[in-house]
Amino acid sequence: MVSSRKILLTTSRDPTPRIRTFCKDLMRAIPSVVSVNRGKMSVDEVAEKALEHDADHVAIVDRWHGGPSALKFFRVGQSGLVLTSPVIHVAGIRLQREFGVPKVKPAHSMVLLESENSGEMLRLMETFSSFFSVPILSMDEAAKAGPTLMCFSRDKARGIVITFMVEPGHVEVGPRISVSRVEW
Repeated sequence: MVSSRKILLTTSRDPTPRIRTFCKDLMRAIPSVVSVNRGKMSVDEVAEKALEHDADHVAIVDRWHGGPSALKFFRVGQSGLVLTSPVIHVAGIRLQREFGVPKVKPAHSMVLLESENSGEMLRLMETFSSFFSVPILSMDEAAKAGPTLMCFSRDKARGIVITFMVEPGHVEVGPRISVSRVEW
């Protein structure tokens, strides 16, 4: 279940140390991700950097008041980066180090764990499955596959939560992303 697609992950300009750590956590959790410090690169230079890394997709973590505010997904087109849907607005994150588990090793494979089968959650899972080029599996199928699991669930306020778990035992290792809204 290793993706053949490479995805370049970077930040908006002037990221905080917490956002840099968040990007490193995502790189360890998602096997197809290559993280690059943006520095002073323009959006066009980010597209060029993606091509240097043989990446056909780019994810950018935007910042607001020192924390991550949104995840934006792009494909690399002829004229640079082309925004794809959705934009994930972030309410908060929890880093891998905040889960109190030993150092998490980089994932070699990943699947999406099936949750709700209707509405916005299903649409979001299908979009992530397509963008990251990973399958959506049921709980039983995922337990047999034994990879890192990207899980979508709802919190008590019915907000969407995206997190990462490892097998065996569905141990949450993070990062965890609390979504404030999804902009299609």
